Amino acid sequence: FPLFLQVTCNCFTISNGEMQDVGVGLYPSMSLLNHSCDPNCVIVFEGYQLLLHSVREIQIGEELTISYVESLMPTRERQKQLLRQYCFECDCPLCQNQEKDAEKLAGEEHAWKEVKDAINEVRYPKSKEEWKHVLARCQNLLRSNKGHLPDTNIYQLKMLDCAMDACINLESWEEALYYGSRTLEPYRLYYPGFHPLRAVQLMRVGKLQYSQDMVPQALETLKQAYNIMKVTHGTDHSLMKVLMEIKEECEAMMRVQ
Repeated sequence: FPLFLQVTCNCFTISNGEMQDVGVGLYPSMSLLNHSCDPNCVIVFEGYQLLLHSVREIQIGEELTISYVESLMPTRERQKQLLRQYCFECDCPLCQNQEKDAEKLAGEEHAWKEVKDAINEVRYPKSKEEWKHVLARCQNLLRSNKGHLPDTNIYQLKMLDCAMDACINLESWEEALYYGSRTLEPYRLYYPGFHPLRAVQLMRVGKLQYSQDMVPQALETLKQAYNIMKVTHGTDHSLMKVLMEIKEECEAMMRVQ
């Protein structure tokens, strides 16, 4: 049991280019980094290679920190997960101030609890039929909760993300863009600095805008993604190279028009 606990505490969830979980790996040197809910570093992956990038200026002697948990969670949920999985309580400024908790759980409680339960029930679909079922569930909840939940509610936001993913897998590009566009302001609110999740979301929305021939809008969105991703991923990352290719295509089309 102690060995299992030690391994669990020192594992990193490996994610693909779009920050989706694909596995778990043990990286002993990175396990020395301590946690903060407002860290000065982020971790991204290039295949199975773990990359550590600073996301703000670090003073001499300042400790390097990463977040062990998803910062989108309300303070109480973050604290519960940190205590359960890592056996400590966080007392960082974000936890002390409970910053943005009211916005994260805005709207009618019965509505967001229903959405939260629905999200927890979703398992990654393996077929188009399963994706259709997921999308229908998202559409029904988003429709029934209109006016009851703002898009800044974190469970509403996760539902919009889920609907966007379903539409992309079903090749419903216009509807995917509709849901994706609604996520951009909440992402800006909850990931205000340099955060890989926001960079990837901007890139996804920019690609969808490009697919709908919204070239000026796509270029602006992709520029925002580029400015964040060059910090969070670095210019040599494969995802950054894909982003630069699409951005350059947009710029070429703008010059022709």
